[in-house]
Amino acid sequence: QVQLVESGGGLVMAGGSLRLSCVGTGRTFDSAAMGWFRQAPGKEREFVAAINWNAGITNVVNFVKGRFTISRDNAKNTVYLEMNSLNTEDTAVYYCAGDSSPYRDPSSKYYDYTYWGQGTQVTVSS
Repeated sequence: QVQLVESGGGLVMAGGSLRLSCVGTGRTFDSAAMGWFRQAPGKEREFVAAINWNAGITNVVNFVKGRFTISRDNAKNTVYLEMNSLNTEDTAVYYCAGDSSPYRDPSSKYYDYTYWGQGTQVTVSS
């Protein structure tokens, strides 16, 4: 069993930056692909970025490429989402997700993830 806890969300002006963190508990963290998804009010949950178990492969959705970076530190059981040049369309609840199948490539599909955090709110003001 893996539990995930996100932090780092908040209110930021357009053009600003935030770094989200997701700390995982459980022995399987360092073999699991990890992902970030987000959900804006009235919209479906959407994929943002994912990273494989050893950070050798990342998968980032086109609309955040060049602005968002995903990384991980297995020694700290933590995955990060560095977000730069934020705009109002990035306002959403951001969720961390963990894959229960070890050593799998990072997926952009929400149904490939078994474990989910509670979410952290990111609000970008104009």
